[in-house]
Amino acid sequence: MEFEAVIGMEVHVEINSRSKVFCACATDFHAPPNTNVCPICLGMPGTLPVLNVDMVDKSVAVGLALNCAISRWSKMDRKNYFYPDLAKNYQISQYDLPLCHGGWLDIEVDGAPRRIGITRAHMEEDTARNTHTLAGGQSGVDFNRCGLPLLEIVTEPDIRSAKEAHAYLTALKQILQYLGVSDCNMEEGSLRAEANISIRPTGQEAFGTKTEVKNVASFSGVFKAIDYEISRQAQVLRSGGKVIQETRGWDADRGVTFSQRLKESAHDYRYFPEPDLVPIVVDEAWEQRIRESLPELPIARKARVESQYGLSAYDAGVITMTRALADYYEAVAAAGADPKKAANWLTVELQALLTDSKQEITECRVAPAALAELVALIESGDISGKMAKDILGDMFITGKTARAIVAEKGLVQISDSGELAEIIRRVLAENPAQVEQYRAGKEKVLGFLVGQVMRATQGKANPQILNDLLRDELAP
Repeated sequence: MEFEAVIGMEVHVEINSRSKVFCACATDFHAPPNTNVCPICLGMPGTLPVLNVDMVDKSVAVGLALNCAISRWSKMDRKNYFYPDLAKNYQISQYDLPLCHGGWLDIEVDGAPRRIGITRAHMEEDTARNTHTLAGGQSGVDFNRCGLPLLEIVTEPDIRSAKEAHAYLTALKQILQYLGVSDCNMEEGSLRAEANISIRPTGQEAFGTKTEVKNVASFSGVFKAIDYEISRQAQVLRSGGKVIQETRGWDADRGVTFSQRLKESAHDYRYFPEPDLVPIVVDEAWEQRIRESLPELPIARKARVESQYGLSAYDAGVITMTRALADYYEAVAAAGADPKKAANWLTVELQALLTDSKQEITECRVAPAALAELVALIESGDISGKMAKDILGDMFITGKTARAIVAEKGLVQISDSGELAEIIRRVLAENPAQVEQYRAGKEKVLGFLVGQVMRATQGKANPQILNDLLRDELAP
């Protein structure tokens, strides 16, 4: 029997507000444990939460970017459960009236478009962080994370494969970073993805029993966990067993999911409206203010960059992968660089330097205008492409301009035909045997002679002019 996967994603995004969602505590991830805490986020009796309006602004922005409707009236609820990372025994979240609902996100998988429905995006507070690897086998709880602004984005069960799930997460992360609402750092827990996975016989309408895979620390891990879970469930059903609704973890070392606990239902949490917070009323004027502040989003920017600068779809996709990279590229083009050549130098040579040094484009010491100048020096014939690679390496380390490095090292390319012809004649005179071999039909010797001229000019000879002059001099 063939099966079809039915997958829904739940993504928790930490919103990068300066203070927590219901108190004024700082949100610094790197602060020592339990230093960014107060009676409110520690759940002390008698304290009252106050909603951070920055959280609402950024959540509305995410909702609009995901084509959601924004609720004119919503509220916060208490989600009751006991766990060591939740001091007050309930989490403030949203239940039946989320802030954002009914949207979609378009993705592309193997060149084919897919639309993934967004059920809702609701605000809540993060829990504390449990650590079970302390010395002596002890566990600890860090309440710095408790109360951080969290947005949970839930999809419809529209995803059909691990590849689609990966494409969805990639597109979602790209939008969140374009909006500037989160750093989406999975290692630090700023973005956490959970997959609800079930399978059903191909052609069947009814859903199968789902499992939830949690605590996956990378997109590649999500891909592998979903692939594994689909295979596991198929194996269970084919052997006559039943899939149990449960929460499963992902063991990256063994490449398997494992049972953690039976899955709770909504009624297990005994939701009720949070009595200490007033309803959230987002009127048309508020929504419009946020809508007008949205940046150009990835799909639109890719199409514009491709059209405006005459780039291939691939290059436009690479350049607009992040907002920072797209901003950098457009600054290089605005500084006068040939758009296609600027794209090549940015996506190949500069990107390689960034990758090797583990730097982001925002940390790069090569200013956009400096890269434009480097491209212009190649275009004018002042330096060769090979020289430019070396010069770019120096620019990357020192932050100096291309022209300054050329002047310091005397790297101007020799394009003067008279000067080059004289050097070529001297080289030919020093290598009579090779000249004779070339004239006897041994074409490969030309490469040797080019190398000798390059050596004599310390690599400064203009390659095109050199080749033309050399062939002329070698002609019988």
